[in-house]
Amino acid sequence: MNRIWKCYELRLLLLVCLLAAMTPVAPLSAQPPLAERVSSVQQADPSTDDDTDSSSLIGIVLSGGWTGLLIVLLLLALSIGAASLVIEHVLTIRESVLMPAGLSDQVRESLLAGQLVTADQQCQAAPSCLAFVLRAGFSEAEGGWPSVEKAMEDATAEQAARLYRKIEFLSVIGNIGPMVGLLGTVTGMIFAFQEVADTQGAARAAELAEGIYQALVTTVGGLLVAIPSLAAFAIFRNRVDGLVAEVAYQAQHAMAPLKRADGGRRAVEPPPPPPPPANRGPA
Repeated sequence: MNRIWKCYELRLLLLVCLLAAMTPVAPLSAQPPLAERVSSVQQADPSTDDDTDSSSLIGIVLSGGWTGLLIVLLLLALSIGAASLVIEHVLTIRESVLMPAGLSDQVRESLLAGQLVTADQQCQAAPSCLAFVLRAGFSEAEGGWPSVEKAMEDATAEQAARLYRKIEFLSVIGNIGPMVGLLGTVTGMIFAFQEVADTQGAARAAELAEGIYQALVTTVGGLLVAIPSLAAFAIFRNRVDGLVAEVAYQAQHAMAPLKRADGGRRAVEPPPPPPPPANRGPA
């Protein structure tokens, strides 16, 4: 029973059914016949057939002139940019790209054999985040393990910052999208009230609805751009956190022979000679 409940598809289906059950639906007997509803609509607005093209989604938004065109272009550019970034991040922010398979084991075997140059060449042959961290440690091998560990920590932090800056553009798009939608909302309301001012308060509801419709449409467009962008940013941020932690672990695993060798050298080093006694004069 627990396994069945853990199925996300089943939870989603139950949620949809619950929302459908809670939605108030008017009984069919309370609704007028279809013929009466059609005739009433035609009587209320006899020019419905003529205004079909002008009341389309793009037509309403573009009715705002250059402002409406600018909003459409901005939303289109943001959506294309967000989609491109998501595709690029899916292809580049993954384990096989940041940590090539077998690189950690190859470097570890080379260090066990005492071949530091070979290990560095193996990292050069597989450029990646892990290789960058390992090569940073190799550059400080002469300073002992504390210097190597500090260099790898700095390199790991640098690579993490680079990845975070890379996915930050999705957050920027997610914050700009609602602002563009808000711009359309404001301009749509301006057009609606301008119609009221031009007609001295005699504007019909159909004339006001065009500006309000434009305001709502642009708001929805901004949210449709922002919500997926912010969701993708959160997903990639969590992925970067996990991959950076895995890079640090594999780097420590690969450099373990160097750490043990440095610890062995420190163990066999003779203790420093005691300081000479102070030369004191006769009492």
